[in-house]
Amino acid sequence: MFHPPVRLMPAESGALEEHVSLDRATVSVIIPTLNEAGNLPYILNTIPSWVDEIILVDGRSDDDTRRIAEILRPDVRIIHEFKKGKGAAMKAGLYAARGDILIALDADGSMDGGAIGKFRDAILAGADYVKGSRFATGGGSSDITKFRRLGDRGICYLIWLFFGSLYSDATYGYIAIRATSLDALNLDSDGFEIETLIGIRALRARLNTTEVPCYEASRINGVSHLSVLHDGWRIFRTIVGERMRRGHRVVAG
Repeated sequence: MFHPPVRLMPAESGALEEHVSLDRATVSVIIPTLNEAGNLPYILNTIPSWVDEIILVDGRSDDDTRRIAEILRPDVRIIHEFKKGKGAAMKAGLYAARGDILIALDADGSMDGGAIGKFRDAILAGADYVKGSRFATGGGSSDITKFRRLGDRGICYLIWLFFGSLYSDATYGYIAIRATSLDALNLDSDGFEIETLIGIRALRARLNTTEVPCYEASRINGVSHLSVLHDGWRIFRTIVGERMRRGHRVVAG
């Protein structure tokens, strides 16, 4: 079971800044892409119509990613990120977003844009940071291998050991964060380890944190850019590096 580091505050206690009423909070969706033209028709069509802003961060795609995105969603904001890595793309999108609630998801078709409402509602209920989980009750995956599942459990255990709170899923990239809490994360990572780093920095900053169950489908088209061993090592180094940073050890609430 996941134990939030700080008790989750109810929405009426001021989940967003006082000048933003709950019914007027705007939502930005950030989608990092690299040659995902074949998957965009699915993912863009699952995003709810009430989303205020869609940011596609393109990492030097050499297919029709940008053109397809503009045809499907003429209102999409496309940001060109020439630095390699998913983390670089996520940082670019998060810091460029204009919404009160920032939600990031992958472009490979494995994440359902229809779940965006659950992330928004969790922020409005008082969370600063919301983590999607394939392994929380109600979640699931048709894509993850036994080896990757074992690795994720090990990562969750290390985070609990070093930082005092237990996530049920440490490496899933479907997340939401309140815009006013973004600076507390001080994001400085460029690779796939960005997802784990955000979870750790949220704990260190004592952000109100919760998980929502998600189902991970298999990638629709193309091949994953994830390297299990290489990126697993980067994640391990990130966890150890964060533990060695000066600052308090977070204790579960």
